[in-house]
Amino acid sequence: HVQLVESGGGSVQAGGSLKLSCAVSGRTDRPYCMAWFRQAPGKEREMVAIHSASADNTDYADSVKGRFTISRDISNNTLILQMNSLKPEDTGMYYCAAAGSCSSLKGGQGRWGQGTQVTVS
Repeated sequence: HVQLVESGGGSVQAGGSLKLSCAVSGRTDRPYCMAWFRQAPGKEREMVAIHSASADNTDYADSVKGRFTISRDISNNTLILQMNSLKPEDTGMYYCAAAGSCSSLKGGQGRWGQGTQVTVS
C-alpha cells in the first residue's frame, strides 16, 4: 500500500493561489491513478482533478478547468495541485487519493490522505 500526506492548504483571498502537495510513500514502485478530491461542509465529496500515470492523462471537474493544474513530481513521489484564481466556492477539505485504476478511484476506492483545509474568502 501507499501512504499519502497532504500539505499546502490555508486561507487565501479570492483570486489568490495555493499549491497543494501530496507526499507518497510505501509501495511507490507501482503505477497508480491519483486524484484530488474536495468536500465542503454539507456537500458531497467531489473529484477535482485526476491523473492517470499509465497514460499520463489528466481530467478536471468543470468548475476548476482552466484554474487548477494537477501534476506529478516523479523524482520526489509527490502529487501536486496548483490552484489559481481561487473562488469562495473552492473552500473545502482537499484530499489526495490513489488507486490501481482510475475507475476504482472515481468509485471512491483506494488509499486516502487525511486532507488539508483550503479556505477562500
